[in-house]
Amino acid sequence: MAETIEVSFPGGQRVDAAIREFNITTDQSKEAGGDQSAPQPYDLFLSSIATCAGIFALKFCQSRKLSTDGLKLWMDWEPNKSDPSASRMVLRLQLPEGFPEKYQNGILKAMDLCAVKRTIEQFPQFESRIEQA
Repeated sequence: MAETIEVSFPGGQRVDAAIREFNITTDQSKEAGGDQSAPQPYDLFLSSIATCAGIFALKFCQSRKLSTDGLKLWMDWEPNKSDPSASRMVLRLQLPEGFPEKYQNGILKAMDLCAVKRTIEQFPQFESRIEQA
């Protein structure tokens, strides 16, 4: 069964999305005519990849009762030369001191289970259509 995100346009360059019980606000940079009051949609997209990988790393540690003190994750991305989309993304995980070596490959594999990353890799179909009021 399909799920729906309802998008609204509250003014200026803001575009909001209601998903489940959450309201997500986006805006554009001042250079793009916005107020820069919220992340841009592309910022949320990139952040969703990093935070999705992060929750899998966190759950991996928690399920094995491994310390998460000092666990950090960064995502570096390189924009394409022809447009602002990303040509490469690198997730860098800093493990806590004393993290068992036997789990290092496992935590990386867990991060690869991220549904956001998997969706991108599977090239979902996009369709746009007009709905009459």
